[in-house]
Amino acid sequence: MNQKQKEDVQRRLGKIEGQIRGISKMVETDRYCMDILSQVRAVVSAIRKVEDLIMDQHLHTCVADSMRHGDEADQNEKIAEIMDMLSRFRRIG
Repeated sequence: MNQKQKEDVQRRLGKIEGQIRGISKMVETDRYCMDILSQVRAVVSAIRKVEDLIMDQHLHTCVADSMRHGDEADQNEKIAEIMDMLSRFRRIG
């Protein structure tokens, strides 16, 4: 990941931290459950965006480099990693 991409991910993670602290305060102060759930969904969405950014970067750097310059074993390893991750994504939903 280049510096700009790292900063973007870090900024997003900082925002997520703040959202989670806010949710904790909402629970502590007995806020309406549907309001809390709405904020939880916002955090889940934000985390998925971070996940997408990291995966995109991985595909464009590590995987692309392996496909261009790696041997067959390295290429197969990268493909297996991606397939394993996709399988995990489906389970988490």
